[in-house]
Amino acid sequence: MAQWTSAVGAAQLARQLQAQQPRPAGPGARRPPAYRALADGVRLLVLEGRVPVAARLPAERELALALSVSRTTVAAAYEALRTEGFLESRRGAGSWTAVPAGNPLPARGLEPLPPESLGSMIDLGCASLPAPEPWLTRAVQGALEELAPYAHTHGDYPAGLPALRQMIADRYTERSIPTMPEQIMVTTGAMGAIDAICHLFAGRGERIAVESPSYANILQLMREAGARLVPVAMEEGLGGWDMNRWRQVLRDAAPRLAYVVADFHNPTGALADEDRRRDLVEAARSAGTVLVVDETMNELYLDADVQMPRRVCAFDPAGSTVLTVGSASKAFWAGMRIGWVRAAPDVIRSLVAARAYADMGTPVLEQLAVNWLMRTGGWEHALEVRREQARENRDSLVAAVRRELPDWEFSVPRGGLTLWVRTGGLSGSRLAVAGERVGVRVPSGPRFGVDGAFEGYVRLPFTVAGPVADEAAVRLAAAAQLVGSGAGAGVEAPRTFVA
Repeated sequence: MAQWTSAVGAAQLARQLQAQQPRPAGPGARRPPAYRALADGVRLLVLEGRVPVAARLPAERELALALSVSRTTVAAAYEALRTEGFLESRRGAGSWTAVPAGNPLPARGLEPLPPESLGSMIDLGCASLPAPEPWLTRAVQGALEELAPYAHTHGDYPAGLPALRQMIADRYTERSIPTMPEQIMVTTGAMGAIDAICHLFAGRGERIAVESPSYANILQLMREAGARLVPVAMEEGLGGWDMNRWRQVLRDAAPRLAYVVADFHNPTGALADEDRRRDLVEAARSAGTVLVVDETMNELYLDADVQMPRRVCAFDPAGSTVLTVGSASKAFWAGMRIGWVRAAPDVIRSLVAARAYADMGTPVLEQLAVNWLMRTGGWEHALEVRREQARENRDSLVAAVRRELPDWEFSVPRGGLTLWVRTGGLSGSRLAVAGERVGVRVPSGPRFGVDGAFEGYVRLPFTVAGPVADEAAVRLAAAAQLVGSGAGAGVEAPRTFVA
């Protein structure tokens, strides 16, 4: 029986390898042999989780043709990977990726570190902040006081608690977007909402247009659902959507879905202006594409003078073209796994019907807590705490990175939780591996792209401030020095931390 659980095609692996930036060479340094460079590239993809463990690699001849190298080069690279523990092979079953004994399995998403690792590792992998107390405690206490009537029911509300659906609908209506509770489905976080939408609208093999770069965990969700991702490049810096590119992709590729983050985009921090929002809705409607708009960062503006444009669904109030996804997880606390979808009533009915075969419903107590926050005004107070935390962290991190890594380039966003950084010609993948060796966890740019794009970037979230931000920048500088010296892609990975 074969030991591999998935497969990587030759063309796909070649694209990922060719997108990697070569390791910087010092004065007088010799280039590594071709087989060694190939082995290093595959190992780096495995360590980063962009090629999964137990994935069957292409046959030597297939990969040699895709890379335009000799079969001998590929055979030598595979043999080196086997020697180092990153490849296993068996006659008749092929070769599949592995990790050496004692090495942690690489994460394919951006999961937070376990609490026991936080004392020695600075975690810049997860864009989440601590709960905005005392509002979490008050919300849970308020929810407990209101729980008794629900405890006498079956507790199963596939569309969400009626009171919370009404509250969310009212909040849209207050923003001049008339909404009925029948247009709302409460979900288990924004990921649950988007997963439900993908399963309803985009079967395996369907095209989904995505911003390039885009949110890594959503890209992985869509890949595992079998979608064919169509990347649409964004403008540089905080420019946001390139509408010429969007019109072309929607016209030529005719994707079934398109996924965008209009407000303080993750990872770039861009804020789409009102004209782009209107134009994208019109282009999606003309193409027959369902536009999924992630609004999880909508309320996280950090500067007082930010003028927020109208929400994207304001240009499609009936919800037939625009499906809006919101969440308490970014604006309030990641541990509060409450999200929602706003769409046309018939779409909501279809989502609810399909949900019976997935998670049945969202926890009642957490729904009551969010409803309490929104009803009492606690939501707005908690948001002020959250904005103050994120603003302080952003300013500390920006100052520290500029001081320790003056060659790194970025635009400072006016809101959101992330900084998108060009790393001065260094490989983001090698920085991620080297960072874990020196005690800082950072996701590399290719996690946010399709097939190896953005090798020269990393994403830094606003999760640390003060001395911790200073130390994080010092450790990033140490990682950059390792990569620049050619020591950043060694075989050794950290043995005491789980990524």
